[in-house]
Amino acid sequence: MRSIILAVTVSFIFQGTTLCQRGQVFDDLSMQSDILDSERKYAIYLPPDYESSSRSYPVLYLLHGAGDDQTGWIQFGEVLRITDKAIGEGTSTPMIIVMPDANTGIRGYFNDVSGEWKYEDFIFEELIPHVEQKYRIKGEKRYRAVAGLSMGGGGSFMYALHHPEMFSSACPLSAYIGPSDINQLRQRMPSSPIYTDAELQTYLDRHNALTLIKEMPAEDIKAVRWFIDCGDDDFLYEGNSLIHIAMKKREIPHEYRVRDGGHGWTYWRDALPVVLDFVSQAFHQK
Repeated sequence: MRSIILAVTVSFIFQGTTLCQRGQVFDDLSMQSDILDSERKYAIYLPPDYESSSRSYPVLYLLHGAGDDQTGWIQFGEVLRITDKAIGEGTSTPMIIVMPDANTGIRGYFNDVSGEWKYEDFIFEELIPHVEQKYRIKGEKRYRAVAGLSMGGGGSFMYALHHPEMFSSACPLSAYIGPSDINQLRQRMPSSPIYTDAELQTYLDRHNALTLIKEMPAEDIKAVRWFIDCGDDDFLYEGNSLIHIAMKKREIPHEYRVRDGGHGWTYWRDALPVVLDFVSQAFHQK
């Protein structure tokens, strides 16, 4: 009986120690970008056992919305608390989370129409290689995921659709899916009269998630696991609903969630544990 009590006590101590471990966040990291000719900031979350182990980890690229920067998911999204809790409870595998700044220079996650500001090229040609060399990250599609909110939700759609060979999962939250026509695009680009309608249409076709879902080869879209979430009071609900319908029509597997809520951090904080669980399903061996 004494040995049983001792074993139980040791087990509780071990579990308590594990649950008390905390991850780390660094929100003012930077790297030099030759593509953007500037210093680019990013933030990172490292899981609780990062410093005490020599293992490599899967990675989630987590994109902020318009008006925020690389600190948004840390300051308002409480990524440290939520991810530590999910890992401690076993609903998330330990992972590294990378949060780039898309608010400095020209706001947004894409290359511009002129080709002078190539933010998407920066992400794939400079940021991803940089962090996956600097940190112990598993550099394979299966262990790489992307998620984001609002503008970052649109970035999540585009990055996974433009590069389905790169990500095992994509989780757009309350996503802006892109302008629906050239007039909307011109309204968002005050200098757009310098571009022809043909140039803008080419750009629009590449940066509207609904267009890509309808026209891309279905097998390329199916190469990514999709989790799409948008609140019933969100002003972006229509675009996300149309994406869901288009995927259903093409028989593209995806998870689609409509929960009570609007376009704000209360909604996105509640979504993050579900995102962590979803991407972990791909990271784990089935």
